Amino acid sequence: MTLTARPFQVHEHLNANTPAEYRGIQRDQVRLMALDSKTGESFHHHFYELDTYLHEGDLLVLNNSRTLPAVLRGRRGRQLIEIRLSRKLSESKWEALIIEGELSVGEKIHLPGDLTATITGLGNEAPLVTLTFSKSGLELIDAIYRYGEPLHYEYIETPWPLEMYQTVYASVPGSVEMPSAGRAFSWMLLNQLKKKGINIAFLQLHTGLGYYGNDRWPNPSKHAEVFCVPEETAELVNNTKKNNRRVIAVGTTVVRALETAVNKAGKVEAMEGITSLYVQKGYPLKAVDGLITGFHEPEASHLDMLSAIMDENLLMKAYREALDEGYLWHEFGDMNLILPMGAKR
Repeated sequence: MTLTARPFQVHEHLNANTPAEYRGIQRDQVRLMALDSKTGESFHHHFYELDTYLHEGDLLVLNNSRTLPAVLRGRRGRQLIEIRLSRKLSESKWEALIIEGELSVGEKIHLPGDLTATITGLGNEAPLVTLTFSKSGLELIDAIYRYGEPLHYEYIETPWPLEMYQTVYASVPGSVEMPSAGRAFSWMLLNQLKKKGINIAFLQLHTGLGYYGNDRWPNPSKHAEVFCVPEETAELVNNTKKNNRRVIAVGTTVVRALETAVNKAGKVEAMEGITSLYVQKGYPLKAVDGLITGFHEPEASHLDMLSAIMDENLLMKAYREALDEGYLWHEFGDMNLILPMGAKR
């Protein structure tokens, strides 16, 4: 959760519960609210018009983590148990959330495909636990894909297929929630941006659970996630900054990964591991100049990060405008671009 919930409310009709493709439009036809991070000035477009605000030499950094079907259903005796995976710890261990029923360390959950999960410890923070599975490596991943379901929250009523929770460029399995800021990109739009001279780079940050249910949110300073910034991406970021062009993160996950990889000299270096970086108001961003993201709930710690990019009063003014204009929230909703605009070229 964020340290202080922001003073706005998202009305139910603004919760996007249907993917764009099922609303009769393409992914890149969702709406786009562009904000000048310096002045707070707002502009209203569609996402396929993104290149209006990007200049030759700018760099988009995308998270190509692929979403797993992270919900597993099993039994302990006659009791039905729902497991929500959160973070891979080893080839056979995951941090996870147990839904409906309290289980103790040592208890075993029976899952389809002759798979079992034993609670072997507590997680990084409550209410997460550590699960050790009876299969490991590719066998475990295969079982997850065979029997798992994509995670969805209460505002989504339809069990959409897993491909609705993937970005078009997702390639490295590991996230339990879609890195949703990139969902609106189509290959056509990416090619259009490349033709304009806008550079594209990739990294991975495998997203963990963003909500624990019953008004419980992860502690942003303890929320550990696995990430990898490749050498090529680090070089592109550093060269972009050197050339006085802008680095635009596609998603808060990308901000977290890039800023974690900044060394003492202020440069991004190739790095992989686990990050618990908490970016909030006053945090001195060194790698990232702008951000493409969705619209976030008042309790979400993502808003703390946005307050590091843009004055919070201007941000809240923009959010009130987005509510008035009927922008849609959540992973199937509309998009928000925040960056220092300056003079258009």
